Amino acid sequence: MASLQAVFWDVDGTLADTEMDGHRPAFNAAFAELKLPFLWDEDLYAQLLAIPGGLRRVQHYAGTQGMDLNERQLREIRDRKRVHYRQRALDGAIRIRPGVHRLLAELHDHGIDQWIVTSSGRASVDALFGGQQGLNRMFAGIVTADDVSQGKPAPDGYEEAHRRSGLPVDCILAIEDSEAGLQAAQAAGLHCLLTPSPWDAGLTQLFGQASAVFDHLGDDARPMRQFAGPPCAETKVTVEYLSSLLDQRR
Repeated sequence: MASLQAVFWDVDGTLADTEMDGHRPAFNAAFAELKLPFLWDEDLYAQLLAIPGGLRRVQHYAGTQGMDLNERQLREIRDRKRVHYRQRALDGAIRIRPGVHRLLAELHDHGIDQWIVTSSGRASVDALFGGQQGLNRMFAGIVTADDVSQGKPAPDGYEEAHRRSGLPVDCILAIEDSEAGLQAAQAAGLHCLLTPSPWDAGLTQLFGQASAVFDHLGDDARPMRQFAGPPCAETKVTVEYLSSLLDQRR
């Protein structure tokens, strides 16, 4: 029987509602500064989120508008977007998802390692930490897009975090919100709990592949809803429940 020794957290859409509240308006501000004729509303951005990675979304969208952005333009967009994203994070515009602070603290109290594994760059993670006092102290390590050659759905980030942690793969659980994240975790041999983002409509077809699926992690004042996986007897996802997921057959 495997015992839970580490939880690998995705960031965007899992730890926090960074996409609609953070990245989207930050990209729009960058587009406006650079006089690019792009404006991403929530419906359009929800469609673009099927493409992992912010600059890949920009390239794809530019192509649909008949524009071919060069490397210099992409770097400018990235750099200006980071400035705006950081400011939004520092201003408290990005909300941590329900139950996250509670579960982070419980895992920490149980001595379970916690890692960030994200397809965003380190600058985005540092910006989120800057607006959330004490959040960074919960994590033993961070693997971002800057550390690997391929982002999710490739397993590179999870494999790198596994290598750095030095822990057995069957003692690690991933928490994700997207199809790309689920695929990356599974390809790395990890159990994966999902708290789906509302814009990833196609993910519902894959619920059966996850170890468990909840609308969020839950708190006493805001109970979670479960969609798949072994029944959780409480109103929130607990350390004990996460540990029980490792006993499932892969």
